[in-house]
Amino acid sequence: MTIKELQQLLFEYEDTKYGDFGAKLIPTLPREKFIGIRAPEYKNILKRIKDDPVIPEFLSTLPHTYHEENCLHVALINKIKDFDECVASLEKFMPYIDNWAVNDGVNPTCFKKHRTELIDLVQKWISSEATYTRRCGMKILMANYLDDDFKPEYLNLPADLRSNEYYVNMMTAWLFAEALTKQWDSAVKFIETHRLDDWTHNKAIQKACESFRVPDERKAYLRTLKVKV
Repeated sequence: MTIKELQQLLFEYEDTKYGDFGAKLIPTLPREKFIGIRAPEYKNILKRIKDDPVIPEFLSTLPHTYHEENCLHVALINKIKDFDECVASLEKFMPYIDNWAVNDGVNPTCFKKHRTELIDLVQKWISSEATYTRRCGMKILMANYLDDDFKPEYLNLPADLRSNEYYVNMMTAWLFAEALTKQWDSAVKFIETHRLDDWTHNKAIQKACESFRVPDERKAYLRTLKVKV
């Protein structure tokens, strides 16, 4: 299979109405960037291209033309078993992430077994000036370090970030809302001491209060910590 043939394969799953929907959901991309592929179809696509020699070529041929090519790229990265290879592939792709949906799909399976080595990379990515590299770092932090591998100091870097980028600040709020759900005692201190900027602070509280996993008494307390902006 060639790159062109892979692109043609993607168009076999085209759903025009879903493409219209995707363009509304991701307003930072023009409509012509969308083929319109529903999420469950990627499993079928991955089966059809499994072990095909086109995969390494596809992963190294950047940028892609269509949003769905980026989604497929992420799905392929997520399946890479070798940690170093996965990191190299992800870092090569990061500069080409251009929207929240592609970004938030990043969740390599191999990262679960390499969290000790991964944390330094996560902190490097969060420190990046690039919007989606930073957001990607926080998404990986949220996915891997809010449970058994949690350390309170992991929240310091995202807490101290100051950004004018909506998609960075929204990710920070989401991260802290999840931390309030999973690591209340540590995370609430960041809210009590107002470590986040005003907008992100209030958005984190809002998202935590929308969660069914946060008890009502904690929601009531969080609401008392909102700031006027």
